Amino acid sequence: MTTKYSFLSIRTEQDFQRSVLKLFYSQYKSVPIYRNYIDLLRINPRKVNHIEQIPFLPIQFFRTQEVYRTLSTKPKLVFTSSGTSGAETSRHYVTEPSVYEHALVASFSHFYDDPRRMCILALLPSYLERESSSLVYMANHLITNTKRKESGFYLNNTDELVSKVKELDKLGYRTLLLGVSFALLDLAEHYELKLKNTIVMETGGMKGRRAEMPREMLHKQLCKAFGVSKIHSEYGMTELLSQAYSKGDGLFRCPPWMRVLVRDITDPMLVQPSGRGGLNIIDLANIYSCAFIQTDDLGMVHPDGSFEVLGRLDNAPTRGCNLLLDS
Repeated sequence: MTTKYSFLSIRTEQDFQRSVLKLFYSQYKSVPIYRNYIDLLRINPRKVNHIEQIPFLPIQFFRTQEVYRTLSTKPKLVFTSSGTSGAETSRHYVTEPSVYEHALVASFSHFYDDPRRMCILALLPSYLERESSSLVYMANHLITNTKRKESGFYLNNTDELVSKVKELDKLGYRTLLLGVSFALLDLAEHYELKLKNTIVMETGGMKGRRAEMPREMLHKQLCKAFGVSKIHSEYGMTELLSQAYSKGDGLFRCPPWMRVLVRDITDPMLVQPSGRGGLNIIDLANIYSCAFIQTDDLGMVHPDGSFEVLGRLDNAPTRGCNLLLDS
């Protein structure tokens, strides 16, 4: 099958490895800040032959530098983080929004279904109130793709949202209720539903509205309120153009063009395919920025490639999305 973007054609481990190394060499040459970082580490890119040898750019560079390829085409879109902690916000310069849109729909379809066969209701207060949110862009694109008049955003009109969820669930429509954590908790405290055909998905984020809580506790409360056995989760961030999804218990899986590795917290250059430590992410959809990111998340990567987010590394600023702790 041919696609507009080659990373969407990845099916095998060989495809992935080949694509990773090809993009690494390309981005070393074309992304100035990434090239400078590698040169300062005194790493010869020609001697990088395996993905564990690739230098991962610390995510802090997205807060202080312009991370994108030097091209004649200027970025058409800039995603910014929420800056919840008061720290400098991240900026992701997106040269081609269609890359993000193709990756988003392909990943969602890989784990769930073609959005055209679903209804999507988004409960994203505070995110809707600011511009340049990648989460709002994501939800809006999925909602648009459903082509259903029932799909849409809800800000403070929770009565209308609950009425719509009940109606769709009763009619048997496959529905996704996508919400930021604090908003879903607010909804759970005021309504009790018994849903049979609705997926409830949290995107993390308390935005200072509530105290952080273990994911297990959050999901238990939401399951009880919505009458579902599992709460799904989305793992994404401003600096990525792809998302990982969990269908329950906080265990995330990546689409074929994305991978999470783990680094030693005392030696960031020691990267392994599995184990516990800081999370490094390869996102081949980041064609025009940097596909190799050293995050501030602490996690566990399992031998099958699935991963858990256990919290934040010491001294790391908190993010607006997925701030939940498992400890």
